[in-house]
Amino acid sequence: MESISWTWGLSLSALTIAIHTMGVVVMALVGLVIRIRWLEPRALGLGHVILIVIGVIGAVGLPLAVLHGIEAMIWAAAYVWLGAIDSPQDAILYSVDSMTTRGASGLTLQPNWRMMGALEAADGMLLFGISTAYIFAVMQAYWPMLSKPLMTGRHS
Repeated sequence: MESISWTWGLSLSALTIAIHTMGVVVMALVGLVIRIRWLEPRALGLGHVILIVIGVIGAVGLPLAVLHGIEAMIWAAAYVWLGAIDSPQDAILYSVDSMTTRGASGLTLQPNWRMMGALEAADGMLLFGISTAYIFAVMQAYWPMLSKPLMTGRHS
């Protein structure tokens, strides 16, 4: 029975990583178009660029949070469907708790599904790692816009 828990856990990990990657790629492409067409051609002062970067990171953070929520709901639905947790409310709480590696909800899976919960925690670390790497990449992409006003002396 333990192999079924591994199979489900690894399958859900692959699925959620694929979903997350797709979301990040779409956000990256949209962000690239916006930056190239509307932001880079403009001569913006440092104050404007700082506000734009803050807005961009906020705009990136929201869809990333939504992706994490959708992925937690996928795991929760599997827990309920498999009978690993009885109620949908407990399943989503357990899933978010596991995915964030917080582990303080006090909920546990049925014994034969516990490996699945551990695999969700590993999956959550990977998903949050992808999100963190993407936010860092966005910051790096905007660094030339932040440093240009400093180099040219245009600070306003």
